[in-house]
Amino acid sequence: MMKKRLYFSVLLLFSFSFYAQENLENILAAGVEDASTFSNDYIKPASKALIHNSANGWIQEAQVKKLFRFDISIVANTAFLGNNQKSFTLNTADYEMLEFADGSTSKEVATIFGENPSDIAVMAEIINENGDTEMVEFNLPQGLASTGINFVPTAFLHGRIGVFKATEVKVRFFPKVKIEGASLGIFGVGLQHEISQWFPKKFPIAIAGFIAYNNMNASYEFSDAQIVEGIESEFKLKQNSMLYQLQASTKLKIINFYGGVGYLSGTSNFDILGTYEIMNGGSTIGGENTFYNPVSLKHKVSGMRATLGAKLKLGFFKLHADYSFSEFNTFTAGLHFGI
Repeated sequence: MMKKRLYFSVLLLFSFSFYAQENLENILAAGVEDASTFSNDYIKPASKALIHNSANGWIQEAQVKKLFRFDISIVANTAFLGNNQKSFTLNTADYEMLEFADGSTSKEVATIFGENPSDIAVMAEIINENGDTEMVEFNLPQGLASTGINFVPTAFLHGRIGVFKATEVKVRFFPKVKIEGASLGIFGVGLQHEISQWFPKKFPIAIAGFIAYNNMNASYEFSDAQIVEGIESEFKLKQNSMLYQLQASTKLKIINFYGGVGYLSGTSNFDILGTYEIMNGGSTIGGENTFYNPVSLKHKVSGMRATLGAKLKLGFFKLHADYSFSEFNTFTAGLHFGI
């Protein structure tokens, strides 16, 4: 039951994120170049936030497990959003065909994390089935804030096991499942080495080096049509990242405090896949009326991060909570049990 609830909560958020962009494909009425320009600014904050989330919760204590001792945990975290991640400036000078319906040339509009206070209508000029040009009007997509969500949570199962002297292997995963057209799968593997085991035994703190690889694949199938109709329409997100971290922690029996500094780098690829046609026989000014896999975006993340937290030991069970400082500050908590 717990695993089902975990699946549902994460996939529900992922479905909401795509529900909030129900008008995104209509931008294709202005052509692929305009659609790519808008999608890049709209999607970029989510692409980066999810990579930062994937770097959390890997390491709480610098001390490693002894040979074949293990720990299994459920870890959840959330990234906090600044106002600069909820909106961007849409300047029509950066677009070839897209215009605001009210004649404005520049407006602050929602990213996938934001909310437009009211519907923002835009127009694109197309050639209709009679060969005449006409303006079609549609609303820009809303963001997650319009559904009451102002944070970015992720969750996964996490395990670690001691393998040899001063070293342990960590694995995390979220088995790929599909609910109502949305699917999500997470996998990661890490290696931690306790450097302080080579120091004098009376050394007061534990120090460890850590490296991890993270992968996330997600997709969402949709069939909504207003101006542009899609066939086998799908949004697809694929992310890969590496984390390098130096961690220190106390060696107390009940509660321990820890902190670390690290470097995160990763790439995120977002694609709009499928075949899209401007409805009623229309086409763009450039003459296109059918688009195949029209949008492919790539975002890169790199930068330093720091973490401070505490871990409480209660026999076989442990609890931890920490806060990470980076481009997207995040809070992480976990429940652990093991030997």
